[in-house]
Amino acid sequence: MSAEGAEGPERATESPPASGTQFTPAYSRYALGALFVLYIFNFIDRQLLNLFVEPIKGELGVSDTAMGALTGLSFAVFYTLAGFPMARWADRNSRTGLITVGLVLWSAMTALSGWTRTFWELAAARVGVGVGEASFTPSSHSLISDYFPAAKRATALATFAAGASVGNVLGFLGGGYLGEELGWRNTFLLLGLLGLPVAVVFRWTVREPARSVTAAARDESISVVWRALMSRPAFRFLAISASLHGFSSYGASAWSAAFLMRVHELSLFETGAVMALTAGIAATLGQIIAGRLADRLGARDVRWYMFLPAITSLVSLPFLIAFLAAGDLFWGLVVYVPGTMISVMWTGPTYAMAQSIAKPHMRAMASAIIVFLLNLVGMGLGPLLVGALNDLLTPSFGVEAIRYSLMLAVVPHALASIFNLRAARTLREDLAFGRS
Repeated sequence: MSAEGAEGPERATESPPASGTQFTPAYSRYALGALFVLYIFNFIDRQLLNLFVEPIKGELGVSDTAMGALTGLSFAVFYTLAGFPMARWADRNSRTGLITVGLVLWSAMTALSGWTRTFWELAAARVGVGVGEASFTPSSHSLISDYFPAAKRATALATFAAGASVGNVLGFLGGGYLGEELGWRNTFLLLGLLGLPVAVVFRWTVREPARSVTAAARDESISVVWRALMSRPAFRFLAISASLHGFSSYGASAWSAAFLMRVHELSLFETGAVMALTAGIAATLGQIIAGRLADRLGARDVRWYMFLPAITSLVSLPFLIAFLAAGDLFWGLVVYVPGTMISVMWTGPTYAMAQSIAKPHMRAMASAIIVFLLNLVGMGLGPLLVGALNDLLTPSFGVEAIRYSLMLAVVPHALASIFNLRAARTLREDLAFGRS
């Protein structure tokens, strides 16, 4: 670190130094750790709902299609629509302040989910969770891009993304236990209340990096920033690839617990434990490994940031199909673990390149666009279409219907590789846009 960077946040009122040099490495790691913890809370809530599909469906008396809409569409639509104005705010104002307000809101709405009595009340609470969580990812990506230099950005963003996987582990493992001991309502209430003191600690310990944003850049509208980013071919194609990954990831994760309960007849706790110890841990390791590998290979040829997701997307597909086709759960999990580990290796490189293509005052919006497509197509349509396919195929295949629905859902993972390769063609030129 340079002598200027070693002076730390005391220089925040002067012209800010280059990204990644405003704080000591130790403080940057602390800030990343704090965001990592918040991402855990962010995803525990989502996995609890996925885990509780069967008991909620039984208690509220609704169809698989309705549960698909609840786990995906009701959350995703408001999450994505709220994301753009919040991202533009984050590019102009305090990102740490916005994250704190969002955390308080989504924690309160998670707690409220436990008090609901009808399907529509629960759907309304999920809308509130979506609006609160919309503040988080774009602001976090922008902050991390200021805390860490470009050469370490994929590693940092992949580590951050691994917080979602840890949230999956804790959501499945803790949720399975608490769901059986306390019921799904009290589990939501407990999780929501835990988020409130975390918001206080975050607000008082994580500092906002200084940014140098011109008045003209600050006044740019959402549409102007959208057109500027979408004019870069590499950004367009990596955004499309992310949406396809999202369709497979969210579609499969929303129904994996139901798959284990229906086809393999596991209990709620057994399902949570299996998902935590296989999918959760495998995804955590896969994301961290991919981030480090992408930064190492990218130092030789920046196109590796797109080559790596393209390769891993294709390689993961046969493993995932084999898991769904397996009659014996043990052998299914043997192939599921490497399949899951490989299938998530797109996250760090994709987010890193989205941030690097964007100019500094566009970074939260760049993340919001990726999140918009990832969640509207992935979270919004993935769980809904799997649920609809379940209802459509059940008369012919019974409980086995979910097996075939999920096989179709994981195919877009492989299709995403086409767009990663297209993004690689112009990546070098488009990265120059972010540095200009």
